[in-house]
Amino acid sequence: MSNSMTLRSNNQPWYKERWPWILMAGPAVVVVAGIITLWLAVVSNDGLVTDDYYKQGLAVNQQLRREHQAGSLGLQADVMRAGANVRLLLRAEENAKLPTAITLKLAHPTRAGQDQALQMTSEGQGFFSGKLAAEVTGRWLVSIEDPAGQWRLQGDWLTDSEEPLRLVAKADK
Repeated sequence: MSNSMTLRSNNQPWYKERWPWILMAGPAVVVVAGIITLWLAVVSNDGLVTDDYYKQGLAVNQQLRREHQAGSLGLQADVMRAGANVRLLLRAEENAKLPTAITLKLAHPTRAGQDQALQMTSEGQGFFSGKLAAEVTGRWLVSIEDPAGQWRLQGDWLTDSEEPLRLVAKADK
């Protein structure tokens, strides 16, 4: 009986073995995932960070004043949509005068490139109409403003809902 140890000699080059490839697969997957992540970060614009955040912060008090003005006028609006046509019914207290045109702004919460601003014209008796530039589905932030920028109504709109969107100004406290 021999106590000598025998070594098996394998004359294959390293790249024909499977273990080096298995060990290199993990880091290779991480490098590919990093490149894909970098590409996604460069080509997609999140649209959530603004360049003039300081100016927007200073404008908060003016925006609050416009909402309080809408409350003092007792403004209410119902927004209805049929395809690309948008119709709006605007009501106010009896002594408030309604404008001849208003602006309806639709802002997507995450995709700024899809935002729209509709110039709505008066049809009389508080009704206004306008046309969408592109189809809207899902959740949108809605803002209704007079041309002079004196008041504003805001709310969230689920455009797929059958019910019209009702916007009511908050009364001053």
